[in-house]
Amino acid sequence: MRILVCGAGGQVGREVIDRAAGFGLQALAMSHRELDISQPDAVLRTVEQLQPDLIINAAAFTHVDNAETHVEQAYAINRDGAGALGRVAERAGIPLFHLSTDYVFAGEAGHPYSESDQTGPTGVYGASKLAGEEQIQQACSRHLILRTSWVYGVYGHNFVKTMLRLGEQRSQLSVVADQIGCPTHAGVLADVMLELARRYADGRVLAWGLYHYCGQPPCSWFDFAVEIFRQARLIGLLPSAPEVLPISTEQFPTPARRPAWSVLDCSRFEAAFGLSPHDWKEDLSRVLKQLDALNERPLPSRQRSRA
Repeated sequence: MRILVCGAGGQVGREVIDRAAGFGLQALAMSHRELDISQPDAVLRTVEQLQPDLIINAAAFTHVDNAETHVEQAYAINRDGAGALGRVAERAGIPLFHLSTDYVFAGEAGHPYSESDQTGPTGVYGASKLAGEEQIQQACSRHLILRTSWVYGVYGHNFVKTMLRLGEQRSQLSVVADQIGCPTHAGVLADVMLELARRYADGRVLAWGLYHYCGQPPCSWFDFAVEIFRQARLIGLLPSAPEVLPISTEQFPTPARRPAWSVLDCSRFEAAFGLSPHDWKEDLSRVLKQLDALNERPLPSRQRSRA
């Protein structure tokens, strides 16, 4: 089966490309430079030319802070691009898998968010992604929307690689401790979507709709950073671990407001497909070992400075 992968240059998209053959699937990679999903004519032309059997959309405007000042661009990709893919997929008679985000919620709940909970994004990024979900739901009858959170991996820019870089440069770091979420390995997201694509290719019926899938258990950014440095130190990826100090969101202001609570309930997805969330600490170990094997060490300098 041929899968059109939009956003093939991103964290999840590159993992899909790397892993597709292992599932017996052919991935047709399209980076943003090769296919701008905000251009409906380009989307239609690409699908007509390549004739894929399924589309995986990992393309998005993901820079949360920049979205506040690049509103039009964020909506063009996250809302209009998603809608264009949904309409073209429906016209072609093929399914669409789409990645969304925990940022569609306000982050004020005291329980893990389920798919039926009230949304309430606090910034442009979350609002544009929610609008994209709605576009797909209206346009494409066979869609699978996966909301996830705190994505990290070997490719691209993410929290893990940022912490490794800063940990190499500094002896002390301050990290927000009052935002709670679920770190999720990009490779695991790729595996989940490819497994469901394989089931579809085998003729199995999928329960289409909106789902949550992310790593477990929940933690704070501070907890995440401490574990990154602990594991990196153990395998020699960092010569020593910096001291990590917990701070509040108010002490680290950003242009976009982040949800204080980004914990997603994945039970509906697990019940529908029999695929359980992964332990993010185990996945983190694999990512750090991959980075070590690739010699993606942060910086050669051992100079230390206080944050």
